Amino acid sequence: MPPATPVPRLSWWGHAWRVVVVLLASLTLWVLTLESLEDAGFEEHPLTVWVLVGDPVLCLLLVVLVVVARRRLPLPVALATAALTAVSPMAFGPATLALCSLATRRRPRELLLVGGTTVVAALVFEAVYPEPSPLPLWAAALVVSLFVAVVLAVGWSVGTDRDHLVTLRDRAETSEREQQARVAAARSAERTRIAREMHDVLAHRISLVAMHAGALTYRTDLAPEQQAEAARTIEENAHLALRDLRDVLGVLRADAVDATLAPERPQPGLTDLPDLVAEARAAGTRLTFEDRTEDEVPATTGRTVYRLVQEALTNARKHAPGCPVTVSIEGRAGRAVEVVVSNPVPLGAGAALPGAGLGLLGLHERVDLLGGVLRHGPEDGRFVVRASLPWAA
Repeated sequence: MPPATPVPRLSWWGHAWRVVVVLLASLTLWVLTLESLEDAGFEEHPLTVWVLVGDPVLCLLLVVLVVVARRRLPLPVALATAALTAVSPMAFGPATLALCSLATRRRPRELLLVGGTTVVAALVFEAVYPEPSPLPLWAAALVVSLFVAVVLAVGWSVGTDRDHLVTLRDRAETSEREQQARVAAARSAERTRIAREMHDVLAHRISLVAMHAGALTYRTDLAPEQQAEAARTIEENAHLALRDLRDVLGVLRADAVDATLAPERPQPGLTDLPDLVAEARAAGTRLTFEDRTEDEVPATTGRTVYRLVQEALTNARKHAPGCPVTVSIEGRAGRAVEVVVSNPVPLGAGAALPGAGLGLLGLHERVDLLGGVLRHGPEDGRFVVRASLPWAA
């Protein structure tokens, strides 16, 4: 037995057109029945009063019943309307709708029960009401059986489509949840890497502060100039440590760090970019590199520039293999550091290696931490990565 499928709620229009179709079908059979009564002697026939008065009232009641209760009580409603078609011409429309609605559940036992009841009721109707062109009993049973089969097939198909839509919706929701989990994991991993990168810098600053503070405490023989120099060193490194600490506060986590992890080597900065460029050229990338920075770039900004160029070159090798890459860095003290990495968009981009876009997501995290702006996308036939990073004070 197929599992129960959530039935979508119908709008007022969905109810309206179903009611109209039901009434038209019932009215058609009702008119044909009246014509057969006229041929058989309209005024003397005992069913005349019932067909003219009772049957329309019963039809309205059945329409209300089917519209309101066919989804809550599908089997009882379908059985009741099917049985009433034995004596009521206008029950034909509500019975058809109830049978089709029941078929969407795709339960063979229920369909055999109601379908058989419908066929028997139709044969009783043939015996009770006169027909303008009566068919043999076997022919009438065959016609009714074919009609019931068509109605059941339509309802079964509707139920199958509903199941398919539910499956697609579940898959879409699952895919969205998995993508959100991947994005969250990428952000967490990138922030953890940033925090580890800052470990060596903070340790270096604090060690200098501690060393010079100890000298001022225990060395009472220092000249005033030496004391002033030590105090300036403490002040400068304390300010630098506070700045670096402020940069990483947003990415630190409360999770305990494994004490067995060995300290990582200092992270590369702007001065390591020539080595990165040489490595890329040795790997076959046609690379044009321009460094127009006029002053020494702060370590925090330099590390972000290095990671940005590294990720951009990696993406260029993956998505535009063989295309020339241009890297431009410009800036000076007091102004933003501008980084531009671009390459032509290849015609055969569809054959490039697939990517999840998590590298660019990590770059956004880094640039946002510094208060900078990162943009990337196609521009005039080239894919361009632009970053504007503030010059750390």
